[in-house]
Amino acid sequence: MRLALAPIPFFWPADVVTDFYAAIASTPIDIVYLGETVCYKRRGPTLAEWLAIADRLADHGKEVVLSSLVLVDGEAELKATRRLCANGRYLVEANDMSAVSLCRGAPFVAGATLNIYNEDALAILAEAGATRFVASVELSGAALGALRAAGPARLDCEALAFGRPALAYSARCFSARNADRGKDQCEWVCEQEPEGVLVRTQEDDAFLTLNGLQVHAGHPINVLGEIEAMREAGVDILRIMPEVRDTALVIDAFRGVLDGRYPLAEAQKRLVPLTGGIIANGYWRGVAGRSHAP
Repeated sequence: MRLALAPIPFFWPADVVTDFYAAIASTPIDIVYLGETVCYKRRGPTLAEWLAIADRLADHGKEVVLSSLVLVDGEAELKATRRLCANGRYLVEANDMSAVSLCRGAPFVAGATLNIYNEDALAILAEAGATRFVASVELSGAALGALRAAGPARLDCEALAFGRPALAYSARCFSARNADRGKDQCEWVCEQEPEGVLVRTQEDDAFLTLNGLQVHAGHPINVLGEIEAMREAGVDILRIMPEVRDTALVIDAFRGVLDGRYPLAEAQKRLVPLTGGIIANGYWRGVAGRSHAP
């Protein structure tokens, strides 16, 4: 199985992004997704700068994919998506149906935000040119296995293995609202929170993470112990969500288990700084995502 690094969902300064991927280049990750997927207004790397980062990663033997916005609701976003899909050098992860339309006839990755729940949807995307699809995070192993068995065999399947998944999307900006600002006067408040704004319950448990137009889980999904079951269900690629710290640690833990260098217990122990010892594999087992289902 291959390992993929999802695009950075948070707003990091361009120099931090560049340094992050310089470090990622030396890790045993196979596929790296690049690009701004959350908010067009963020002043991150330009497309030319993303392509420069992509070239450097490709020089280190990484497969690079450029990721599109998950919400395209204006002319500026559509123009940016059109430029991305016409880059002519790298595969595109289409996270909105406008990107699917723009990529039609050429190979692309069908992103998780396309909400693929049945074989008919998968067949439509394959006919449009999809060569890989990213499974919706809440699909159980049984549901994904059934989808793989009934859908086009030629598509690779990628599934979230570690990280805080995005659970909701909105045209409104959660981060701006949390700071009592309007979306058009946000002053890029999300840049002040490189890991998002953690929302806690009254019992002080991590609940959700506010991140611009997205709401993420407050705790990372972790299916390190489900690798063999994922392989049997037809998963070809394990996706890891970037964190501002310790992303290389996560990559090493998963690669170590895949290569037989680490026993599962040791690898899970290495992830404790990010998981707090909670092994959240509920979605894969068909229950609440944060649950640890045996």
